[in-house]
Amino acid sequence: MKHIASFRPRFFEVLRGYSRQTFSADLMAGLVVGIVALPLAIAFGIASGVSPEKGIITAVVAGFVVSLLGGSRVQIGGPTGAFIVIVYGVVQQYGETGLLVATFMAGVLLVAMGLFKLGAVIRFIPYPVVVGFTAGIALTIFTTQIADLFGMDFGGEPVPGDFIGKWMLYFRHFGSVDWANLAVGLCSILLIVLTPRFSRRIPGSLVAIVVLTAGVWALRTYAGMEGVDTIGDRFTIRAELPAAAMPAMDWEVMRSLFPVALTIALLGAIESLLSATVADGVTGDRHDSNTELMAQGAANLLTPLFGGIPATGAIARTMTNINNGGRTPVAGIIHAGVLLLLLMMPLAQYIPMACLAGVLVVVSYNMSGWRTFRALLRTPLSDRAVLLVTFFLTVVFDLTVAIEVGLLIACVLFLRRVMEATEISVIRNEIDPSAGSDARLHEEPLAIPSGIEVYEIDGPYFFGIATRFEELMMQMGDRPRVRIIRMRRVPFIDSTGLHNLETLCRMSQRAGSTLVLSGVN
Repeated sequence: MKHIASFRPRFFEVLRGYSRQTFSADLMAGLVVGIVALPLAIAFGIASGVSPEKGIITAVVAGFVVSLLGGSRVQIGGPTGAFIVIVYGVVQQYGETGLLVATFMAGVLLVAMGLFKLGAVIRFIPYPVVVGFTAGIALTIFTTQIADLFGMDFGGEPVPGDFIGKWMLYFRHFGSVDWANLAVGLCSILLIVLTPRFSRRIPGSLVAIVVLTAGVWALRTYAGMEGVDTIGDRFTIRAELPAAAMPAMDWEVMRSLFPVALTIALLGAIESLLSATVADGVTGDRHDSNTELMAQGAANLLTPLFGGIPATGAIARTMTNINNGGRTPVAGIIHAGVLLLLLMMPLAQYIPMACLAGVLVVVSYNMSGWRTFRALLRTPLSDRAVLLVTFFLTVVFDLTVAIEVGLLIACVLFLRRVMEATEISVIRNEIDPSAGSDARLHEEPLAIPSGIEVYEIDGPYFFGIATRFEELMMQMGDRPRVRIIRMRRVPFIDSTGLHNLETLCRMSQRAGSTLVLSGVN
């Protein structure tokens, strides 16, 4: 059982010694985060191709489960921008039922990752891959919001699912821009950008939603202006939490959705652990990564039962929680309760669509990390290749392909670097015993008699090096009486290298030569 991680939710730890003062701080933080999370949950739900209440339901269920069972004191769970591209693609191809199945499968995978202590391994995904797909997601989210931001009318023409098709559609219908919607969207962006100059405790997205929703409602009520589309014009928000129901599981659909589920699980694991790590740096706490993964898995197992979408730890909401005094999982549970109450109050239907588009445009800008992207363009060619390939595949194709290909290229380039770092040399005439050592042995060089060949391998002896070593041996051509292979600097050997040595041993026996392995670890 040593290989199975222990499950230690932080919620039950903090209950010991929990005070009224701590509850007051958690209550205030939970109220603020719940209010802030409402427009984001709605925006992520709509942008993902589902109804707005499903974004709220996800925030309620996942927010409660992650705080109750998670390995971090302050993590806030819910829908995030990173999943928009994946969720939209799954809904378009498999429908909402397929999305529920993929989310459920991702939950199983996340629980397994935590159970088998993969919390630390997740962090080994190369940084250029993470930056590349994050920037690609940001550009894709921005692209999906152009129509609502500009209030475009496509005359019934369907919106393509791919990046290039969307922009071609936008250019064809750019003359249909509605200036009232554009003004609301630009005001939304402006308010979000300017709010931190006056208050860092109140998020700009909340200010933009409240101010512009009130403004549009007043114009509709008292001035008869109906030009600005609201959520209520396009969607009907059911003010209830639906009854739990297990999604229909079909083996063929599950098999085709497995790559998508794996991508959701990996992305959810990366984002949640990154969020928890950032929170640790602010609070001075230390999260349990494996417990956190199991909690994220449980959240993604439960949200599909209520019709929700994939969820993970949300960095922005987690930081809002910390900045407003939240220090225990109680704040996250309160945030889920606040969202549930707001779901029962159908006020969200008055929020302008262009305002939500402005919020998501700012979210995409913050996600893009363009400064980091620009800095990585000055790194070695291999890192740049991984970054750009992952970015373009995310934008042009989809995130699943981007992560798979990005990881594959990163691994191949890493193996190439290791191969270049491993040296195979042929030592002739004499050997200096102190060569390559910090200590001087004060010994005379050893002469190599005729008929003896000495090879030295410096670095890992794996499949990439084994072939090179074999080619070098064949190039020598002659058949010496003794072959000495110095392996004092070989830290490890894989099965291919071992097979190579076995083959070399048999060849030497047939040729009447003696093979000596020297300094084997």
